[in-house]
Amino acid sequence: MLKKVLKFLRSMAFGMVLLVLILICSLAGSLIAQGNDPSWYVQTYPGWHGPLLALGLDDVFNSWYFITLLVLLCLNLVLCSLVRIRRVVKAAKNAPANAAKLETQVHLTPAGAEQLRIHLEGRHYKKTECGEATIYTKNSLGWYGSFLTHLAILLTVLFGAAAIYLPTVTDQTCMPGQALTMADGTAIGVESFHIENETGELDYASVITVTLPDGRTGGPERISVNHPYAFGGYKIYQQTYGTAGAVTVRNTATGGEDSFTLDSMCFLSLDGTNGVWFEALYPGYIRDENGNFTLITQTSGAYEDPVYQILLASDGVYTPVMVFPGETVSVAGVDFTFDDPVEYPGLRIKRTPTLVNALLCAAFVLMIAGLWFCFFQTPVIVTVREDGYAVGGPKPQGLELELSALLETEIRKEDEQC
Repeated sequence: MLKKVLKFLRSMAFGMVLLVLILICSLAGSLIAQGNDPSWYVQTYPGWHGPLLALGLDDVFNSWYFITLLVLLCLNLVLCSLVRIRRVVKAAKNAPANAAKLETQVHLTPAGAEQLRIHLEGRHYKKTECGEATIYTKNSLGWYGSFLTHLAILLTVLFGAAAIYLPTVTDQTCMPGQALTMADGTAIGVESFHIENETGELDYASVITVTLPDGRTGGPERISVNHPYAFGGYKIYQQTYGTAGAVTVRNTATGGEDSFTLDSMCFLSLDGTNGVWFEALYPGYIRDENGNFTLITQTSGAYEDPVYQILLASDGVYTPVMVFPGETVSVAGVDFTFDDPVEYPGLRIKRTPTLVNALLCAAFVLMIAGLWFCFFQTPVIVTVREDGYAVGGPKPQGLELELSALLETEIRKEDEQC
């Protein structure tokens, strides 16, 4: 029973099924934005959000079934590799001895046999004397091509999993024109951000630059949902967005002024008593025929008719006021000019350890080498005796045709003698 289970776990059919399932999960993780709040999926996928969240498609790569598929694929590849390496080593070791047992397939004249020897030695075949036969071998490393390919797939899965689960991930917001400084000194700057493109369609795109501690700079690069930017071990995603108020404060007595962004409730004041309480910024409003306002509290796009809700604090009296961009209110010798709101991105910043990226690249190189050995370095063996030769190896057909064309005349002479 155990042998049957192990045979199934290492079978190619089981491995192919696992690869297909992993591919399907990866496509789902690529097409569906990952890691957002449940409310985002309710709004974005109405009617489908229930099954989507229940199946964990909002975080595919951390789901139990995706991790299970990776573990099973690794197990399949390990078992395949263990079985294959034993067979490969045995086949490579015994190849000359097995070739010496081959019966002569093509009869040659003595001159033809000598011509064959000269041809093989000129092509740098390795020569081994084995009794009455001389064994010529080439591309011995080709025996290990299939094993190297399987090993490379295993390492790619392992290092790919490390690239998924080992990176540090931080979510941060950044105002356009400002930069975030990471723990290692890397600066990630946001040059611009917009919620809607020129045609009014929702876009959620940022233009960012990345400056590494050694001075290397990447960008400016445009990022949007599901289109991140990778540079210097960092991968930056367009994750969320927001709209903040903006106000310019001017001291009428001194002429000094400063600008602030308003993304949460705050009190702006010079003396700590008189000033402006910022309460909220609304994306728009509806005015009825009597002049009454109804505030719009939610929108999925840009703020078309933004309005500020504030409290004027003056000598202990608080007066609620609605202010529109471009308007100025004055309190105790200070002018507060409310500007157009500022749209800003929420970035998901992922940093992968440099070693993981290097190992992943090494696994790809190993896979290319394994495939090259499989297809372009196929082992070939020629057993040469006084009366003729035989061709062996995993795929002897090509060499058989080559030698037949080379020795055609000498073969015919032998046929005529026969």
